[in-house]
Amino acid sequence: MQIYGATQLHGAQSLQGPHWNRSTTPASSTQAADTVEFSAAAEAALSAADGGDFRADLVARVKAQIADGTYDTADKMAMAFDSMLDELA
Repeated sequence: MQIYGATQLHGAQSLQGPHWNRSTTPASSTQAADTVEFSAAAEAALSAADGGDFRADLVARVKAQIADGTYDTADKMAMAFDSMLDELA
């Protein structure tokens, strides 16, 4: 049923109306593939980050502390909580 204003009503219409006239064939595979290009500055930043300040010893130590359950201390949690409250204020 379609309603056009307060005074015009149209009766029931079939479910196969114009809104169902879509093609059921799959999309063609001739569409271009997505590509990504990085600028020279972005590539330089990535390469600097890879070989720059990465400290494998620190990462290994923190991973071990997390696995042992000794990384999270009451002091660290209190500092994190205080920092979060400062940002909310």
